[in-house]
Amino acid sequence: MNRIIILTVFTVALFSCSSKKSNTETALVIGLQESPTSLESAEPFLFTDKNGMTYLSWIEKRDSVHQFKYATRNAGSWSAPTLIAESNNWFVNWADYPMIASDGNQNLVSHVLSKSGSGTFAYNIKMFASNDGGKDWSNSFVIHDDGKQAEHGFVTMVPYKENLFVSWLDGRNTVMEGMDNADTEDSHGGHHGAMSLRGAIVDYKGNKIDEWELDNKTCDCCQTGATITDNGPIVVYRDRSDEEIRDMSIVRLVKGEWTAPKTIFPDNWKIKACPVNGPRVDAIGNTLAIAWFTVSKKIAQVNVLFSTDGGATFEKPIRIDGGKAIGRVDLVMLDTDHAMVSWMEGTDIKAMKVNRDGSKGTPVVVATSSESRSSGFPQMTKSGNELIFAWTDDTEKKVKVASLKL
Repeated sequence: MNRIIILTVFTVALFSCSSKKSNTETALVIGLQESPTSLESAEPFLFTDKNGMTYLSWIEKRDSVHQFKYATRNAGSWSAPTLIAESNNWFVNWADYPMIASDGNQNLVSHVLSKSGSGTFAYNIKMFASNDGGKDWSNSFVIHDDGKQAEHGFVTMVPYKENLFVSWLDGRNTVMEGMDNADTEDSHGGHHGAMSLRGAIVDYKGNKIDEWELDNKTCDCCQTGATITDNGPIVVYRDRSDEEIRDMSIVRLVKGEWTAPKTIFPDNWKIKACPVNGPRVDAIGNTLAIAWFTVSKKIAQVNVLFSTDGGATFEKPIRIDGGKAIGRVDLVMLDTDHAMVSWMEGTDIKAMKVNRDGSKGTPVVVATSSESRSSGFPQMTKSGNELIFAWTDDTEKKVKVASLKL
């Protein structure tokens, strides 16, 4: 069992009640866990499978070699780290972190960004499959088959039926025909074409079952978010119009066909550069919630909205930040009426319970971090009646983890 260090205690409203009922208050305790990571670790990611097993993946640097590792947490204890792969030829980026996913049995898939050429933004999404519970990761494959020395990344992976749904940003159209990426290094940003959003279904052995282009012009380097509703997979992402409006859009797989991209809410954020701040989404049945960062009417903010019809329509956005938001959001559904959202407010990593009726709990400070890029994107997942958090402490240069019992 891990040693639990109590950081602080906050009293928050667990349930939003009507004016006729008194608020129910209880103490939420943030417990700092003994991290399975070592020094020089960063880029954490959290995933919980259908059985409640939580996976933490991260990158560690050893001299000029990067090592991709993971550990599992069950019954309050982290396993020893397992090495998935290592290389000195990866593209390691503070915002485009590797991921891991599991079907809850013996099948796992993970990914890194592997250099495909000499250009700065020439890299592939290299995936690793394990069918023995994570012991052997020798089966590797590239999910896209365009063969271009271009940018491919910002992946989301979610189990879908007996397979895995994967979405990513794809730069195949940013590279001019007949020229390699070394000659078109400035193609990042779409000078020679737009970044696109793609999706695919793969099995846990690495076989691609289907693939689609979901949007032919998107923001260049914001994370994608995906989840599975009763109707099928949906993807949320930062879109990009010809007028440089970069609001959040959604695409949905309904009855075997993908819907056209649709703006979830018109923030009308006009910006001629990528803000590197993607959305997060989670669903229970056809009820889903989305959290995102925007600058609407010159005000930086973090918003949450809900849908009860699988993302076809949305309710009114709920602003949750306290006025100093820098984004870097995460979100998990607690039930069909409540979501827990995490975000960064200056140097604080905060979490808040949000009710679909617009009421909000008291924000909890999970940890103090840094606004710098090296602090990365804090992660959150739910396992049973517990929330798990992970973030990069850029002072100690180490991934840290904490838990919160609901």
